[in-house]
Amino acid sequence: MTSRDRPLGWGAEAEMNAFETMMWRVESDRKLRSPVCGLEELDTVPDWDRFLAAHEWGVRMVPRFRQRVVEPPLGLGAPRWTEDPDFDLRFHVRRTRLPGGGGWPELLEAAAQVMMTPFDRTRPPWEAVLFEGLPGDRAAYLLKLHHVASDGMGFMQLFSQLHSRTREPNPNKPQPPMVPAEETSPMDALVHQVRHDAEALPDLLRDAGDGALRALRDPGKALRGAHRYGQSLLRVLRPPEAPGSPLLAKRGMTWRFGALDVPFADLKAAGKAANGSVNDAFLAALLGGYRLYHEAMGVQVDAIPMAIPISVRKAGDSEGGNKIASARLSGPVSTKDPRSRIEEVRSVILTARAEPALDTIGAFSPALARLPGPVIAQIAGPMTKGNDLQASNVPGVREDLYLAGAKIERMYPYAPLPGCAAMITMVTHGEVACVGVNYDAASFTEPELFIRCLVDGFAEVLALHPGSASPVSR
Repeated sequence: MTSRDRPLGWGAEAEMNAFETMMWRVESDRKLRSPVCGLEELDTVPDWDRFLAAHEWGVRMVPRFRQRVVEPPLGLGAPRWTEDPDFDLRFHVRRTRLPGGGGWPELLEAAAQVMMTPFDRTRPPWEAVLFEGLPGDRAAYLLKLHHVASDGMGFMQLFSQLHSRTREPNPNKPQPPMVPAEETSPMDALVHQVRHDAEALPDLLRDAGDGALRALRDPGKALRGAHRYGQSLLRVLRPPEAPGSPLLAKRGMTWRFGALDVPFADLKAAGKAANGSVNDAFLAALLGGYRLYHEAMGVQVDAIPMAIPISVRKAGDSEGGNKIASARLSGPVSTKDPRSRIEEVRSVILTARAEPALDTIGAFSPALARLPGPVIAQIAGPMTKGNDLQASNVPGVREDLYLAGAKIERMYPYAPLPGCAAMITMVTHGEVACVGVNYDAASFTEPELFIRCLVDGFAEVLALHPGSASPVSR
């Protein structure tokens, strides 16, 4: 098989890492489900046969799409990805038509319903939906996957590699054959785990011995390092000082979607005007929207508990998979001046990034992953359910992309609500920062007001760069 015929290396790990194992098993609590999806606006309705052919090619390029998750008996080990002997593309790919006259409100409602539907855990955890019936003979494409497959940066790698750069078919694209992998049984998964642990033991003992030798050579340095890490660990594990907003205290099971278009270059320039980054400006805009929503509802809050993922992905890491740490912060809400708010946001993020114990979940997940799912949910659940906001900024794709002959004009990301009030994600696509808003209907009882306030929050920040285009809600 030549290099051009080789499947992508995306999602090539056969065994879940400890963090992914936790995400998979914590779903014993329904509020901690972890689907993610991308919702793309297409300039035309793609030909259905060509659309199906694109997915048939995709599952050959990315074997992960043909794999289901197998748990070892009694959860005694990490889950493994294995070939689904009953894989059927028709189960995973479908099309539907929005009601007559339907537009973006109806599309977002339909997409949220797909997102909320649990995966069949006996099959590969993904599905794709083509929505027809948008005004102007347009369409939308939704790809939903389980978060255990990858973090946000990994998903953007996937979209970039599977979407075409031309509207016309490309006869020269790789054409790998459908090579089935060996099926793995639950007992096979347990045997793999025992073998893996046995093989890893010499390295663990050697690392422990090397660490002990270093400590003996310079015990003072070792003690100081341990003390610094211990102090950092206490700070990281301690919940944010900000109490949860009483307005957003209720949590439910209904997710709703919003979609915002923000001029990316202007948002970046606004952040720079306040000596911040585009990510600082993004978070400051969200917090401004939260302030405006609370003011409109007659509730005063100074700060809210929030969390952001921080990538620990390194050059040379395999594509796909989850390589993130989480930082929990007190988000300044009451600061009205957008410049000051950006400065405050930047300060708290830099402090969080500098913590030696930032990747606490990564450090403890090997032990936590060995626990039963309900126990994991009891331990990990409070770390996310107390957040009034979780937000993520993922670098996107700036060039034109196509799907089965249809041009992708917008690409909105939606991440799960692990018990938090809202999860808001931004991906750059072309010159637009596409913001996907996933929020709990029980927390935000005035959804239209909330989306308007978020738009106004971005407008506040963009005003720091005179001449900025206006943010809009779809």
